[in-house]
Amino acid sequence: MSHTTQAARVGLSRGWHEFRQTLASPDQMFNVLIAIAFVTVLIFQRNTTVEGTGVSLAAVTLPSMLGMLVAFGGFAGASSQLSLNREDGTLLRAKAVPNGMVGYLVGRVVQVSLDTMVSMLIILIPGLFLVRELSGAGFSGWLTLLAVLPLGLLATLPWGVIMGSLAKSPQASPFGFTMLPIMAITGISGIFYPISGLPEWLQIVAQVFPIYWLGLGTRSALLPDSAVTAEIGESWRHWETFGVIGAWAVVGLLLAPTVLRRMARRESGSAMEQRRQQALQRVG
Repeated sequence: MSHTTQAARVGLSRGWHEFRQTLASPDQMFNVLIAIAFVTVLIFQRNTTVEGTGVSLAAVTLPSMLGMLVAFGGFAGASSQLSLNREDGTLLRAKAVPNGMVGYLVGRVVQVSLDTMVSMLIILIPGLFLVRELSGAGFSGWLTLLAVLPLGLLATLPWGVIMGSLAKSPQASPFGFTMLPIMAITGISGIFYPISGLPEWLQIVAQVFPIYWLGLGTRSALLPDSAVTAEIGESWRHWETFGVIGAWAVVGLLLAPTVLRRMARRESGSAMEQRRQQALQRVG
């Protein structure tokens, strides 16, 4: 067995172990509360119909939420975990071990993916009972969903690592450097209301980023054909969906290891201690 393969196996084990630990953490409870809030939104949207489709707004929103959670988990989850690991010395220890960065990266992918899956299930399971349109998804629809969601993680996780690596300080990454831009992009990506109702220039901007395409892909998987009239060009655009998400995945996977290695080279015990002293000064 090669050293890289061994490091990947260690990363898988570490990611699973850390995921189990997060199930009882305050952060996971916060994610659960957010998911419950989304379910509450669906309850209020059940009796509102999207104009021209005959489909409830809840039916359009639920699959879009699944796509959004994948994007948030990939971008913000990976970025925040990287920031925390820079702060507590985990990244520094991984750097000191042969092929440790491989194991670290695999562990982050496993943990973030499982965390995201839990949040999606909390929304999807009650949603199956609340939203009647989902019953007609069929085998091909669920198969499409199972293809879109993992590809979405591949498209966003590397970029989350890149954002966390480029942040000047660990404290800057989770919110200002990651969450604010993602929230702004989500607002124009047709997650909570059909994108066709937005100005054309905003529609063009939204289509540059994977959040819109993740929402479109999940809607195409779970919604009836009549719902397509609310989409741009009245088409599910499957080829474009997989093409754009795939392009983000390829570019991110090519860039992320290099950016992460460069950031890790700058990590040292003295740099970590300096950040700790700065944090203590802010508290004081």
